[in-house]
Amino acid sequence: MTPTPDPSADSPGPAPDAPADGSARTSTDAVDGPGFGTLSAASLLAETARRHPGYPALHFAGTTTTYGELWDQTCAYAGALAARGIGRGSRVAMVVPNVPDFARVYYAALSVGAVVVPIHLLFRSGEIEFVLRDSRADLVVAAAPLLAEAAPAAERAGVPLVTVLAPTAEQGGPALPRLEDEAAAATPVERHTAVHPTSAATILYTSGTTGLPKGAVGSHLAAVEQVHCSLIDSFDLRHDDVVFGGLPLFHAFGQMAVMNCAFRVGASVVLLPRFDPDQALELLVAHRATVFTAVPTMFVGMLEVARRSDARPPLRYAVSGGAALPISVLEEFAAAYGAEVHEGYGLTETSPSVSFNTVFEPIRPGTVGRPMWGVDVAVADAVIDHEVHLLSEPGALGEIVVRGHNLLKGYLGRPDADAAAVVDGWFRTGDLGTLDADGILAITDRKKDMIIRNGYNVYPTEVEATLVSHPDVALAAVFGVADPVHGQEIHAAVVPADGRTLDADALAAWVRERVAAFKYPRVVHVVDELPLGPSGKLLKRELPARFAPVH
Repeated sequence: MTPTPDPSADSPGPAPDAPADGSARTSTDAVDGPGFGTLSAASLLAETARRHPGYPALHFAGTTTTYGELWDQTCAYAGALAARGIGRGSRVAMVVPNVPDFARVYYAALSVGAVVVPIHLLFRSGEIEFVLRDSRADLVVAAAPLLAEAAPAAERAGVPLVTVLAPTAEQGGPALPRLEDEAAAATPVERHTAVHPTSAATILYTSGTTGLPKGAVGSHLAAVEQVHCSLIDSFDLRHDDVVFGGLPLFHAFGQMAVMNCAFRVGASVVLLPRFDPDQALELLVAHRATVFTAVPTMFVGMLEVARRSDARPPLRYAVSGGAALPISVLEEFAAAYGAEVHEGYGLTETSPSVSFNTVFEPIRPGTVGRPMWGVDVAVADAVIDHEVHLLSEPGALGEIVVRGHNLLKGYLGRPDADAAAVVDGWFRTGDLGTLDADGILAITDRKKDMIIRNGYNVYPTEVEATLVSHPDVALAAVFGVADPVHGQEIHAAVVPADGRTLDADALAAWVRERVAAFKYPRVVHVVDELPLGPSGKLLKRELPARFAPVH
């Protein structure tokens, strides 16, 4: 198998890998060329395993895997990949849940110089097929529980497939190659492949809120620098910390803030394949977890289980991201678990963190803290699309724009998307927010989520924060529905707290007393659950169609 070219060929970015043969260069090359430096995200695991092989890396299903064991297993997997012809620039897709095999496959692919393409676990066969074709995958590694969707997709796309976690054919398993068997027969790699710092490390597919998902290409430099900046300026993470690993690892948040950061310092991760608050609390207590990293819906779940159980882990602090965390939830979690919640902000395209309420200074509830080191954040006029017009007045509301070491190399094969997203050197996030005189960033809402009723701008996040401050409300989503009179009407979908009942009209009246008259939801829908994506993020785009009036 001939490895495919590095994705940098499809995306903007510096020159490809430097020659490995030490060939001569002109003085111009030395100044302007890519240089001889190398950097691999595989070192995040490899270096810790070399220095601290006996440290516990992963806790899963009653078994603890040390760093030395995990790296040995990873090198065996890498040997199996190399035996298949996977190497520098190849693309390895993976459909693997939060189990130790995720780390083994992820770092094995990086170790041979390949690009990792993690796929959302809730994608159906057609969606997986799209990612395999779009990424031009050379191989897909699929966990046994996900073969029903992954195997047909791989067959249609013509991509070779190997399994993990599947029983052998003699044990009644599928007649498919097992990566475990191939790793046992292969020669383990001795060290990870050297690649240029700006070579592609990952292709992470966005959620596709408009059109088909786009593959955001991330570099080794962006990944490693994200980890180092987080550990120096954002997190107080230590080698004896135990970090909750319930965030999906196929997502940038879980990969970076949990797995990669923990592995860099030698902390251990408690893996949970699918979030369940009761099971999460049980694991947190059993392993004496010290850091809880999650999305807002997980915090809400942990509050609900805290009302049913007095058990508590020895948390030092918690980290929230992925969506706005209502202040009431932040305060209730801190009171229930004795752990302050530090909220941050980021996107898949920014590796992912842009800003964070650092653990080294008092938090500012309702904000997402200071920009990461080396990341330039500004507020631009949200109406002008063809150029970035920065707003210099502190507190001015506009679109958040970003530039720095954390930016994607580009969208795979999508120069049109690159041109729309990166304007005048700034990445346009599509989020509205403010930057105060102290450099503290606050996110108001998604540009496309903003509701315009009778000409007034309504920011759903603000109204949602009021709704969830009601003692009987667990979750809330505010959205606009097309209306012939008002342009858009304000609707809210709310989930009652455990054992509570809600009266929709009474709740609407309660909110009306607490926000301006043009902001309160005219229609409240009481529902059992809200639509959530694989990472626990609210799929708000599904709600307008679901609750649009039938004419």
